[in-house]
Amino acid sequence: MKIYTKTGDAGTTALYGGKRLSKGDWRIEAYGTVDELNSNIGLVATYLEEKELTDLMVDIQSRLFDAGTHLAAEPGKANLILPELPEEKITQLETFIDKMNETLPELKYFILPGGNRAAATAHIARTVCRRAERAVVRLNEEEPVHPWLIQYLNRLSDFLFVLARKLAHDAGTPEVIWKAH
Repeated sequence: MKIYTKTGDAGTTALYGGKRLSKGDWRIEAYGTVDELNSNIGLVATYLEEKELTDLMVDIQSRLFDAGTHLAAEPGKANLILPELPEEKITQLETFIDKMNETLPELKYFILPGGNRAAATAHIARTVCRRAERAVVRLNEEEPVHPWLIQYLNRLSDFLFVLARKLAHDAGTPEVIWKAH
């Protein structure tokens, strides 16, 4: 299979289902940003040592592929095979958030993103996740998307924030408190 098809050279791309859209369409922006998020999750995973967390990151990447498939599907096209979007994957993220929070100091102030490379990378993934969520919400305002997509991205950004705090904490890196001037 050739990687290049030249079919997008004029600024359009095909949805799953065949319809062609401008590469500037909100649908393309949404699944493109989810793809960017997936790459950032892969980067964050390179810093993790706990098997339970590395396994979760692989699962998150798979769920993001599922989300991308839904976003790339031509609306209203019959007979498209789409992956399931299980509610328990949102609950799974909540469980990990709660478990990580048990070992972290109470958050009383806003903190600046950073700390160490691992934590900073998780913060970057979190901000890309928020951007993906905004893109999916914008798309949803034009044409409905599965509600799971917005919920999952929202919870994933929360997870990435807590993961960033955990990575800094586990390394003994103090959090930097935001100070307004």
